[in-house]
Amino acid sequence: MLKKIAIPSLLLLVIGFISWLNPGEVETAHPMVDTPKVIAHRGANNQYNESTIPAYQIAAEYGVDALEIDLRMTDDGELIAMHDELIDRTTTGTGKASDYKLKEIKEFQTVEVFNNQTIEEEIPTLNEIMEVFSDTEHYYIETRLVDGKPVMEEPLIEMLNGYNLISKELVTIQSFSQISLAKIHELAPEIPLTLLFGKGKFNLKEATLVDYPFIGIESTDVTRKNVNELHKHGKEVHVFFTDLDKQKEEQERVKSLGVDGYFTDNIAFTKELLEEE
Repeated sequence: MLKKIAIPSLLLLVIGFISWLNPGEVETAHPMVDTPKVIAHRGANNQYNESTIPAYQIAAEYGVDALEIDLRMTDDGELIAMHDELIDRTTTGTGKASDYKLKEIKEFQTVEVFNNQTIEEEIPTLNEIMEVFSDTEHYYIETRLVDGKPVMEEPLIEMLNGYNLISKELVTIQSFSQISLAKIHELAPEIPLTLLFGKGKFNLKEATLVDYPFIGIESTDVTRKNVNELHKHGKEVHVFFTDLDKQKEEQERVKSLGVDGYFTDNIAFTKELLEEE
């Protein structure tokens, strides 16, 4: 009889000890929002060339909450949808996007292989994307400094105002640069902003002190402590994923921690995951 009681008792002690060390780790946490946001990272990039109009059209058909668009500025000041500083990985060209004028960069094509088929697609400008979607989608745009200076912010805000997207609350702007975010806030204080932290660079104190409603964290830096503290400060946690092979596993893990948004590379999986009880 004593042996039968001892084992369950020991398990209870272990669970209690774990709970004491990690309060709340045993139960699933809840996000601040009613339904976490599904953000199409560079469009439906697992089905079509990333950061292209067809990739964003596919994402829109899924009914995502936002289209994520990374910006680069050409040598003649045009804003294009492009993640990397170099165009080598995703296009038929080489070198920095900032070294080309728009007319020159338009001579290249994005290129990717899906189902053993090579697909080439035009590199779009931000204006061309907005011409297609107008006010039918929410735009989650990433800005960055150009040669260390905030120069893309002013033409960006001018373009957004031209489509009445700011007044319609259809824009969120994110950046790893607080200089860029400060410039955006100066130009359009009504736009909600997201401060991004690179993998391994998350700083909880900084994240709680900054005056931004959203914090973007790489998934492996997402812990229950970080999420809970940010929620206590009224900040949503939006998560991005750098390891495609482990993204599904990581999305399942951060769901249990109560995050509020997913920059997903697999829209169908994320939507299905969030629909699960």
